[in-house]
Amino acid sequence: MTLVFATHNSDKVKEVQAILPDFIKILTLTDIGCFEDIHETANTIEGNALLKAQYVYENFGYACFADDTGLEVSALNNEPGVFSSRYAGESADSEANIQKLLKALEDVQDRSAQFKTVIALIQNGEKKLFTGICKGRIISEKKGSSGFGYDPIFVAEGSDLTFAQMTPEAKNAISHRGKAIRQLAAFLKEG
Repeated sequence: MTLVFATHNSDKVKEVQAILPDFIKILTLTDIGCFEDIHETANTIEGNALLKAQYVYENFGYACFADDTGLEVSALNNEPGVFSSRYAGESADSEANIQKLLKALEDVQDRSAQFKTVIALIQNGEKKLFTGICKGRIISEKKGSSGFGYDPIFVAEGSDLTFAQMTPEAKNAISHRGKAIRQLAAFLKEG
């Protein structure tokens, strides 16, 4: 079975490939020659995942799954949420996003947060959503050098390590994306 994962992010592809069964071959947007900017204009994480999968399905004809992830911080009314990757501006990088978040939480006691990943799968015209949530907290300074995005400042419940301090295998075992991908994998095995 061949599926397109609507991403150019090689870190995400590695995380996903490590969890999905071997009989599923993953192609990326690069592999299918999709270099258009797929605009994430929905106001929900679910909506953005669907937009990306739908775009590939309609324009390239491949069964496709896409994910969208947001970091939801309780004290900030669940911000940055759907704007997590562009929290500090459209062209901001992870470092700028992290610094803006740490500044917003400077004098805040409640640092509880959760990562939420939604995977949208479109196969034979059918749409299916898989949601993974990982609860935790935001620490006040970066720790670790693995992972990407907000990983250096997020500590999952039941752990003392940030996602950036964990091995990829340890992170996959508890992460929001790992949970959503395992749901996707179970669904694909049944099919």
